[in-house]
Amino acid sequence: MNSSRWLLSVAPMLDWTDRHFRYLLRLITRRTRLYTEMVVDQSILLGDRPRLLNFNPEEHPVALQLGGSVPERLAEAARIGEAWGYDEINLNLGCPSERVQGGGFGACLMLSPDLVADCLAAMRQAVKVPVTAKHRLGVDDVEDYGYVARFIEKLAGVGIEVFIIHARKAYLKGLSPAENRTVPPLRYEWVYRLKQDFPHLTIVLNGGVRNLHEAEAHLARVDGVMLGRAVYEDPFVLEQADSRLFGLTHATTRLAVAQAMLPYAEAELERGTPLWAIARHMLNLFKGQPGGRLWRRWLSERACRRGAGVKVLQEALEQVQAEAEWRKCRAPV
Repeated sequence: MNSSRWLLSVAPMLDWTDRHFRYLLRLITRRTRLYTEMVVDQSILLGDRPRLLNFNPEEHPVALQLGGSVPERLAEAARIGEAWGYDEINLNLGCPSERVQGGGFGACLMLSPDLVADCLAAMRQAVKVPVTAKHRLGVDDVEDYGYVARFIEKLAGVGIEVFIIHARKAYLKGLSPAENRTVPPLRYEWVYRLKQDFPHLTIVLNGGVRNLHEAEAHLARVDGVMLGRAVYEDPFVLEQADSRLFGLTHATTRLAVAQAMLPYAEAELERGTPLWAIARHMLNLFKGQPGGRLWRRWLSERACRRGAGVKVLQEALEQVQAEAEWRKCRAPV
């Protein structure tokens, strides 16, 4: 069995992979590696660190993804992240949004490999936890296997051992971030070749992977697979991750996960967290199941109201259970 610590992970996704969603995922899978949303280094240095960095102990293993391009700032942000308890510090080299480009980081950094190497070297010197890179195969017209291979070789030269590779290039102009996730063609064969050419490095494939069956097929060629939006669209894509990939006995149900979220939501409400901050991540919990549409509509209409309490989740759960029982009674004997 592949023993890589990066065997399966969930991608950092802006506005999605916050601590509430990560807690939800941890109820489904104990071992899948989780990532924060990208956090800009300056936000950590100057902003509200508890709001940006706090996480639940249950989330381990959990990685902090940073955005930035100044070695000294990234090193200090990495040091703070390690002290906060994160298991890994990751540098974002793949986001193509105009806002991120305006800050001089993300995918545009692939055009400045010397600067990237300096950033990662500074981060490695600042912390003891693994420092990793997440990047694309190329940017705009810079799209050839030799370029990305040299890029990886340079970063490996400063001690980076784990590369999470989104298997398509990025367009810095002309495509939205959403289009950049679908329009540029996937080149899985390049990622496979990178693993062949750099067998001593940990190569993790990202991009377009929809389920565990596809992940297992890729794992025959690389060290790890990262899933993204497929998990947000249906968290139970990861239902069998622990048993199929990690050899663990950990089985649960959508109903059990929903029930486990009730005390979590109640505790968060007492801290002043609005219910919608949690419930919005639960909308797809019953996707494709009896009562799933009712569950989504109930939460969408009620959980966003000012003062909404955990009773909204309880009522939604009762609706789902009633729908399931009704369908069971109508099923042919």
